[in-house]
Amino acid sequence: GVFEVSGYDRLILMSDGGINIAPTLKQKVDIVNNVVNVAHSLGISVPRVAVLSSVEQVRLDIGSTVTVDAAVLTKMNALGQIEGAVVDGPISLDNALSSASARMKGVQSPVVGRADIFLVHDIEAGNVFGKGLLYFAGARWAAIVAGASAPVVMTSRADSHDDRLLSMALAVVLTGFQGKE
Repeated sequence: GVFEVSGYDRLILMSDGGINIAPTLKQKVDIVNNVVNVAHSLGISVPRVAVLSSVEQVRLDIGSTVTVDAAVLTKMNALGQIEGAVVDGPISLDNALSSASARMKGVQSPVVGRADIFLVHDIEAGNVFGKGLLYFAGARWAAIVAGASAPVVMTSRADSHDDRLLSMALAVVLTGFQGKE
């Protein structure tokens, strides 16, 4: 999903909120690579990826692999296994959006307050994140399936005509970027 929020100084890219129910670490690597390609096609040369969690540290007691996966993705980026972006996580949403929040919490990262891409850990988190932007922040959005062999527009039954049109436009932009006819 690509969101435009009035008053926010950049587009917000979010993945994966609609296809992978509970992605594995390997799937998350593919998801990051796909959304980074989308960011590049939209002119974001080195996107900052926030791998979202409720905390900023690896926590084994939370009962899931969210923070561990985030740390692995960050390390893979540092080792050059994920290229074309700056990846950091685990990172909470407030710190990804606000440098002031990060300062108050003592969180340091090249992503804090400057995230372009928000990687959610499952379809539930993505749905809440996306619908929150749409309904609370009045965002406009476009949604596609990235990484498919042909453009796939992904809209909700409740999407407006304009959001559906934006999704089709995004698919056209990505098709042109990938050199397909």
